[in-house]
Amino acid sequence: MEIILKNGDKLSVDGGATCAQAAAKISDGLARNAVAAKVNGALCDLAHVLKEGDELEIVTLKDKEGLDVYRHTCAHVLAQALKNIYPTCSLAIGPVIENGFYYDIDFNTPITMDDLAKIETEMQKIIKAKTPIERFELPRAEALKLMQKYGEKYKVELINDLPEDSVISFYKQGSFTDLCRGPHLPNTGKIKAFKLVSIAGAYWRGNEKNKMLTRIYGVAFPKKEELEAHFTMLEEAKKRDHIKLGKELKLFALLNEGKGFPFFLPNGMTLKNTLVDFWRELHRKEGYVEIQTPIILTRTLWENSGHWDHYKDNMYTTVIDEEDCAVKPMNCPGGMLVYKLSPHSYKDLPLRMAEMGMVHRHEKSGQLHGLFRVRCFTQDDAHIFMLPEQIKDEIKGVIHLTDKIYSQFGFKYKIELSTRPENSMGSEEDWNIATDALKAALDELGRAYEINEGDGAFYGPKIDFHLEDSIGRTWQCGTIQLDFQMPQRFDLEYVGEDGQKHRPIMIHRAIFGSIERFIGILIEHFAGKFPLWLAPTQVKILPITDRTLGYANEVCKQLADAGIRCEVDKRNEKIGYKIREAKMEKVPYVLVVGDKEAEDGTVNVNKRGVEEKDTVKLDKFIKKVVKESAEKVIF
Repeated sequence: MEIILKNGDKLSVDGGATCAQAAAKISDGLARNAVAAKVNGALCDLAHVLKEGDELEIVTLKDKEGLDVYRHTCAHVLAQALKNIYPTCSLAIGPVIENGFYYDIDFNTPITMDDLAKIETEMQKIIKAKTPIERFELPRAEALKLMQKYGEKYKVELINDLPEDSVISFYKQGSFTDLCRGPHLPNTGKIKAFKLVSIAGAYWRGNEKNKMLTRIYGVAFPKKEELEAHFTMLEEAKKRDHIKLGKELKLFALLNEGKGFPFFLPNGMTLKNTLVDFWRELHRKEGYVEIQTPIILTRTLWENSGHWDHYKDNMYTTVIDEEDCAVKPMNCPGGMLVYKLSPHSYKDLPLRMAEMGMVHRHEKSGQLHGLFRVRCFTQDDAHIFMLPEQIKDEIKGVIHLTDKIYSQFGFKYKIELSTRPENSMGSEEDWNIATDALKAALDELGRAYEINEGDGAFYGPKIDFHLEDSIGRTWQCGTIQLDFQMPQRFDLEYVGEDGQKHRPIMIHRAIFGSIERFIGILIEHFAGKFPLWLAPTQVKILPITDRTLGYANEVCKQLADAGIRCEVDKRNEKIGYKIREAKMEKVPYVLVVGDKEAEDGTVNVNKRGVEEKDTVKLDKFIKKVVKESAEKVIF
């Protein structure tokens, strides 16, 4: 029989051939590296039997799906090891997460971090045995009997939630059997590098009314070198922790009086305002106008926008003058109202409206984390209203602007295109037009991107930008969302060239995403060593003695007059101590001034990260630092 490969070629295989056998026929190397397969777009085991005309793609550990299969198999090996050591424990669920996996378990006797070593040893035995992993299916009634026989009450609950006519899959490795959708590696010996890292409590099914289970976390990589690199990165990340550095550098504070609502300190406000000024300058040049909309708006508005139905659980609500209102979780409905204040012609479009809008979203306390997950934040939103024929060019314009901003901080990024989710609004035709427009813009710009099926906003598909920082971590920040629905719901109009009323198309977009979160990312990206143009204090002047304090003040005045943020350390401390303190504060330039510098009109320059000191004329230093700041040099 013939099957069709990813590149369109046809491959002849024996009737009843498996995906593994097809991989071997393609090449020995592919067969060795294969961990799973896609048949007609669906991920499956290598043991899956092919049929005439099937479309086949072999999955390896170079693919995200392959890594997920690898890590999910690690979770099953963990579960088997736990049942071997603690036969009375009950298994709940064991999904894949970023870089690894976890398993939730109900233990009769609690375990501790000290127990992880013996669990790992048992896992290694299972891996070394290279036990085949086999899939089998049972009708629902038989599946229930099997899990009841093993005493797996949580698995029984999961099966009971499935329809009565379900055929339910299991995976068996040696004496161990687990309920699972799969797929899995062909045998346990394919696992090469893993590590159990932590234990936490987790409510069954995330419901605090249910029993608290024990969650064991692990990480897994295809090679030991990658595992070691991961832990090296984690150690580096600890040094760069934005919460720790934010406190040390006096950027922001997290207080119990405002959980999830960060307090920005003077240094942090300087950093934040510098980012906003940079953003405003670029947006003016790109033809945006800036607006500001209210923080609290009526329930009827949020019903009209769809947020009341789709997002209410994340919104803060109140009653004003006996009318239900909500604190805005997003800026876009306010932008709709601004558009409607004036009549518009096709000649007015595209209209690019930007807003630095404070939004509030109800996040659970356990999910709050520094500036990365907060309950209020500033979105650098913009809403672009346009003609249908302007869609592609406007999307390309946003991508160019995004690239300009990210490159200013030295970020590389990856692009992800998210398609229609299950709870979406609007017709399939509109969604197809919107999705095709995003794809066309990316293709014309020659940008590589990945498809993220079903993860679009409820009103339209979107492009997401995932930044890569200086130690290789990725962060989702910018987004471009194409929306046919909101203009319809708000009855937005423009008069076309034909004199008739038409509906504009709309783009929602943000580049920083959240200013607060972006600051957290910048802190960790630069390890607190901000480039000169961003640093809250750009230059610190250290007088050696009180005799040179007057000269130090004059140096500071001249720098300030030139637009440089500077300060004088007037404390009665030894100069060595002052220099060490300034280094701890990560100030880009530290100027030491003594009697000789005062007499010669010079400054002794200590540049961050440079061992050599240099004594130069003050006016020369000012010109240099002004130029460096204006050019926004990164390092």
